[in-house]
Amino acid sequence: MASLPPSPASGFSRIWLRLLDSRHGGLALFALVFVGVAQLTRLALLGKSAGEVTWNLSLLASFAWGLLYDVGAAGFALLPLAVILTLLPAGCFRRKAGRIAAHLAGLALLYALIFAAVAEWTFWDEFGVRPNFIAVDYLVYTTEVIGNIRESYNLPLILAGVLGGTLLLGGALLATGWPTRWLAAAAQPARPRLAAGSGWVAAGLAVGIVLNADQLPGFANNYNRELAKNGFWSFFAAFRNNALDYQQFYRTLPRDEVFDHLRAELIEDGSILLRPGAPDTLRYVKNHGPELRPNVIQITVESLSADFLSVFNRASRLTPELEKLAAHSLVFDRFYATGTRTDRGMEALTLSLPPTPGRSIVKRPNNENMFTLGSVFRAKGYETTFLYGGFGYFDNMNYFFGHNGYRVIDRNSVAPEDVTFANVWGACDEDLFRWTLREADAAFARGKPFHHFVMTTSNHRPYTFPEGRIDLPSKVSGRAGAVKYTDYAIGRFIRDASTRPWFRDTVFVIVADHCAASAGKTELPVENYHIPLLIYAPGGQIPPGRVPTLMSQIDYGPTLLGLLNWSYPSRFFGHDVRRIPEQDAHALIGNYQKLGHLEGGRFVVLQPQKSQTTYHYDFRTGLQPAPHDEAAERQAIAFYCAASYLYENRLYRALTSDEFTRYSATGESKAASSYALAEKPK
Repeated sequence: MASLPPSPASGFSRIWLRLLDSRHGGLALFALVFVGVAQLTRLALLGKSAGEVTWNLSLLASFAWGLLYDVGAAGFALLPLAVILTLLPAGCFRRKAGRIAAHLAGLALLYALIFAAVAEWTFWDEFGVRPNFIAVDYLVYTTEVIGNIRESYNLPLILAGVLGGTLLLGGALLATGWPTRWLAAAAQPARPRLAAGSGWVAAGLAVGIVLNADQLPGFANNYNRELAKNGFWSFFAAFRNNALDYQQFYRTLPRDEVFDHLRAELIEDGSILLRPGAPDTLRYVKNHGPELRPNVIQITVESLSADFLSVFNRASRLTPELEKLAAHSLVFDRFYATGTRTDRGMEALTLSLPPTPGRSIVKRPNNENMFTLGSVFRAKGYETTFLYGGFGYFDNMNYFFGHNGYRVIDRNSVAPEDVTFANVWGACDEDLFRWTLREADAAFARGKPFHHFVMTTSNHRPYTFPEGRIDLPSKVSGRAGAVKYTDYAIGRFIRDASTRPWFRDTVFVIVADHCAASAGKTELPVENYHIPLLIYAPGGQIPPGRVPTLMSQIDYGPTLLGLLNWSYPSRFFGHDVRRIPEQDAHALIGNYQKLGHLEGGRFVVLQPQKSQTTYHYDFRTGLQPAPHDEAAERQAIAFYCAASYLYENRLYRALTSDEFTRYSATGESKAASSYALAEKPK
């Protein structure tokens, strides 16, 4: 009687056992566990975001692509193990010590995989994405990051839980008998061992060459797309792409065409080009009437979404002090962050420059002596100071501000007794504002007008602050408590400042660096970039009111200087939004890879691999796919291409005092000629 053909299951079993019966069978075990943990992590993240994902067939695609990337990531991760197993002597696992070492190494690898899965869960909880460039940056600042983890989470409990999971999974694997079978067959002569090891290494490298992150298709819902990624793969893709060359990765236009487009944009506010034939944004901004010269204290608040303020969200009760302040301030209703990190907010608020792909300019080389808001204040005779509650080496803040004309005051600059409460990110906001008052008093005593860029830290995980200040407890109240404490500290600062002789001659700016959360269903969720901008002038220099014009952080500096009625030579990309037609108002937003331009309801997103997508954007209904729009795409390309060109060629530089004076005189002359021509009878 003929025997039945083997079932597919038994065929798979024979292949699996054949893999185990070799020196490199441990790699097969590792790959199996790696992919299994990755799939379980994906299921856990799906449960975490069940209300955000789209429950349709695309979710099956997420898991199918996810399995592919899990296998690819496993191929990369096992490369060091392949080399080790190839080089170990033939009989190393025959000895008891060798087998014990193999079991311990296996447990260590299991622990690392489970720990990485837990870390990925916490990262998703905070950012709504797989590990990306933020995680890469965190590797550089291990003191703050490890301290943040220790202060935010019950680390002993987490580590014990990971150990428990490791022992359970390790016991389950031992029960299968697979590790024992592999170790019994692991003795292998040098020649076949080298051949097999070369095969494993070649297979792992081949996966890396053939599979790359850019092959992942677009998904209508970005949560579905993030689920399709593998955390390990995503992290190393971000590491590799942390600095992106615009010319190489994005669609470009001829340089002359780029600056032709840009010059047409720059003069929409009536500015006068000072170098019309050069690849430059230099122009003269002319305001009529006497200049106002108040002090300016700019409070840049960590992670302050517009939704936290009742001015924008009636349901919010977290910011009573800002609500009172807003009633006496000029409030900008449609103000958007350019990015999702503090360094991106600093970049836009100081440089008025669109976000370049990859890392922020604050952390990139050749960022010295650039054209900044501070450089304009200094040209007008102001003292400029950057004040930060933490240690300013983080994100390269001290270097950037210190090499762009700001005096730096951070936690290293004050005495220990000047810090009454701190967490890993820095001194509490009350301490920071006390330092600010002291610096303002000193500048006033010297008879110098001043511009202070103040950067807070309290609204950041672990969300700890001094007890007894507000009706919410520290840490356990989470983000809500941190926001309310920051609001309390700002209110107290304004009250303390009101007792100073310089108070009524000072303009106070409240602005966010970015939103509290940037993840969304779309690739660039515009609604998650909406932040507050309030300008309060107790001396009446800037009347209160509402400005409904669309704008982003690059428009902040030019708008502030316009409100002060200043005339000055400028390299800023942004506009005084009060001087441009409503239909020409726009906002530039992005993350480290995707660069967006919103104008006239058209939202163009530029992506690596020289691709772009056009959407229709409505402030009530959000993003909807739109037909290809060549004109809108060229406009977006012009902004980002020009910004990258000027930075990379070190052309976005500050003006010397002589240049500032000379270009001011040239600008005044051209403005007078233009005015006379306009007034000449036809």
